[in-house]
Amino acid sequence: MIFRDRLDAGEKLAELLSNYRGERLAIIAIPRGGVEVGYVLAMRLDSPLEVTVPRKIGAPMDPELAVGAVAEDGTIYVDEEVARLVGVSLDWIRSEGERELREVRRRIELYRGGKPLPALKDYIVILVDDGVATGATIIATARFLRKLEPRRLVIAVPVAPPETLPKLSREVDDVRCLETPTPFFAIGQFYYDFSQLSDDQVLNYLMRVRRLV
Repeated sequence: MIFRDRLDAGEKLAELLSNYRGERLAIIAIPRGGVEVGYVLAMRLDSPLEVTVPRKIGAPMDPELAVGAVAEDGTIYVDEEVARLVGVSLDWIRSEGERELREVRRRIELYRGGKPLPALKDYIVILVDDGVATGATIIATARFLRKLEPRRLVIAVPVAPPETLPKLSREVDDVRCLETPTPFFAIGQFYYDFSQLSDDQVLNYLMRVRRLV
């Protein structure tokens, strides 16, 4: 399956999540692309939408290769296999995580006015992105969200490589993924339109839902 765009992916993902409609839900999206998917889920599942901001920690010689990721509260996930392959230490990863947190704080100020996430205890939290590759950023985020004591934590993505799903399943109560294709080179290969969203577009999606809740 190739998705027309993120809105199309969101519609299809909402159908896969239809059993959660009517529950006490909170959609938490990873910007930027995850917000467009999350917007559709929020509208179809009658749920509030909010964002959390993780950052990938890239390898020194290949920034696109994730050796780990940092969540907005400083929770760091390390992909130990990748870290060994590229020869980076835990201290280096922590130092890079601290550096990435500066961008995290800037985006939280922009997207949430610097406010913390709302209380999520007793909610079913659906953590959404427009796709998963290594899983580093979404795993770091899931570990952060666990600390907020949701009743149930769900990862929902349109597409992911099959070898990543077992890692995600160990972190949350439920994983919903529409497609697990091989070969898998990049998330964008499964979208006809994978245009980058601007900050203004992210804010527009958030404001549309915030006016309804």
